[in-house]
Amino acid sequence: MGKQKKKKEEKREERAAQNDAANGGGSESSHPPKKKKRKDPENDAVPLPNETPTVTLAIPGSIINNAQSLELATRLAGQVARAATIFRIDEVVVFDSKSTSEDDSTEIMENDSGENETGAPFLMRILRYLETPQYLRKSLFPKHNSLRFVGLLPPLDAPHHLRKHEWASYREGITRDNSNGGSVGTLVDVGLTKNVMIDQVLEPGRRVTVAMGTNRNLDAGPLRKIVPSTRPREEGMYWGYKVRYASNISSVFKKCPYQGGYDHRIGTSEHGSVISSSELILPPFRHLLIAFGGLAGLEECVEEDENLKGQNVRDLFDFYLNTCPHQGSRTIRTEEAIFISLQYFQEPINRVTQNYEHLS
Repeated sequence: MGKQKKKKEEKREERAAQNDAANGGGSESSHPPKKKKRKDPENDAVPLPNETPTVTLAIPGSIINNAQSLELATRLAGQVARAATIFRIDEVVVFDSKSTSEDDSTEIMENDSGENETGAPFLMRILRYLETPQYLRKSLFPKHNSLRFVGLLPPLDAPHHLRKHEWASYREGITRDNSNGGSVGTLVDVGLTKNVMIDQVLEPGRRVTVAMGTNRNLDAGPLRKIVPSTRPREEGMYWGYKVRYASNISSVFKKCPYQGGYDHRIGTSEHGSVISSSELILPPFRHLLIAFGGLAGLEECVEEDENLKGQNVRDLFDFYLNTCPHQGSRTIRTEEAIFISLQYFQEPINRVTQNYEHLS
């Protein structure tokens, strides 16, 4: 056991040395990455065997404001949703880049009056709508002006967007009114020809994840069970992304829903350091955050945040990278940068997750 522990420690030191080499050499930026002082010993641990690493995107809601019409804004939001799904993102944080408020409540999403939205509320509504399986949307999303053009968007076709004829270990569902069915359980619409009964009494209109089991008899089968929405993911399935609001970029970090916070942070910018994807070595992480800026980049997001006055944007991140050097256009739109960057990070992230799978 002692020899194995020593070998693991040597491997970690070797990775750290490789990272330092990557950070120090081959950079075309005039500001090479600094050694970060922002380190929490609690966050330096390797993921536990029963804990799958997560990846979060942080995106400013202001990217919507640059769209010239509601249809173009909808298509932009659709591109973000497609990118998050294709690259198996677990959480999308939409932040207000100029807000000084500490209130990160969900009230911005409670506007069901049908009035026009823009910025963060609009982007969040489209992202949540597209992540929801098609058979649940009518029940969970009232008619709203922001959803007028969602029918033009390509479907995400995520693993939890199941068809009526498909059987899977888990299905997303919505609880129905079961006032005439006694108190044995609750009927849940899971997108099949008939509703299923779960072994709990729940209020109607609640989205749940149901363990379907192997018995396909919907008439006389056993009571199904609801499970945490993270259960399919723990078994290796991609099960969509969560959407969270942050009033400013500092709240992206402070209000992290994961215990211990994001233990590795990456900022993307045309002013970042240049490291090829094959040479970028990420440390073992539990919760990785990748942040994108708006029209003026992450630099402006930090400058406008009252909680970060006087701080350098580079000091907030472990890596501050330019994922598309030698660009032919003066500007890369955020929705374009997301696709480019997630492809860039795919190999380094896969190396970490493969190591995790080996340990487990």
